[in-house]
Amino acid sequence: MAGKLARRAWIGGAGATGVATLGAFVYRAAPAFWKQFSQEIQRPVGRAPRTPDWRRWTDRGVHAAWLGHSTVLMRIDGLTILTDPILYDWCGIHVGPVTLGLKRLVGPALEPGNLPHIDLLLLSHAHMDHLDIPSVRGLEDRGTAVITARATSDLLRPRRYRSVTEIGWGDKARVGPLSVTGFEVRHWGARVRTDDYRGYNGYLIETGRRRIVFGGDTAETTTFRQLRSSRPVDLAIMPIGAYNPWIAVHCNPEQAWRMGSDAGAEHFLPVHHQTFKLSREPLVEPIERFLEAAGSHPDRVLARHIGDEFHLS
Repeated sequence: MAGKLARRAWIGGAGATGVATLGAFVYRAAPAFWKQFSQEIQRPVGRAPRTPDWRRWTDRGVHAAWLGHSTVLMRIDGLTILTDPILYDWCGIHVGPVTLGLKRLVGPALEPGNLPHIDLLLLSHAHMDHLDIPSVRGLEDRGTAVITARATSDLLRPRRYRSVTEIGWGDKARVGPLSVTGFEVRHWGARVRTDDYRGYNGYLIETGRRRIVFGGDTAETTTFRQLRSSRPVDLAIMPIGAYNPWIAVHCNPEQAWRMGSDAGAEHFLPVHHQTFKLSREPLVEPIERFLEAAGSHPDRVLARHIGDEFHLS
């Protein structure tokens, strides 16, 4: 209840008056957005084509499932990680019971109540389709650690987690057996127009045996080459959608393949597609082009549909 009251106070008025005031402002500022929003209210959200069964995952090796957009559930040598959780139908600005923003095309592969305990919540940046306030609040737990980008922890309630650690490019943090290093990507971190001081990261996750890259959101960049070492990257989680016309800040599928390959990735999990209508390319074009980029190695692409899960021994 306190959270709802705070959101109403933020718009300068409670109830229908506040919502109407905000709606009028949005309409004047962006009538195309308002028209799309009005249409999306009526549209149902489809069901995820698959439901992963994390209860069968062991504490050895790497187990992962794509839950939709950039949300990936992983268990690495017994530690459970969730990336950029967005677990509800809408993302955007939350005003009481109303969310002004984007509606999912397909629901998450696991509902919030069906998730396991999360040991590490990994947040790449503050954009509303990556750091969703209702989702992170629903995951608050004194046993959960959070690693997030520089100058983003004010969006969280740190005392409700075991720990909240901000890192920047080149910084490291440890959670149990895992070492997490932030690295530079080509994007931006502002949640609204006025807070461009916020950071944005890709992450390299390492244990004694494993190396996993979470690319966050990025346009084409050479920084993935810096991750290559004598040890291969077991898995590269790479964004592949929202490039038309946003190629300056989002990579296309071919670029995503090249950057993961630059890092030395053996396997790929393509994300950031098939979940929201963020751009102009057709819904399945990103995954089709990514598989074409894989050429004679389609077996290295480990998830193609929301809900797909896989295991690396």
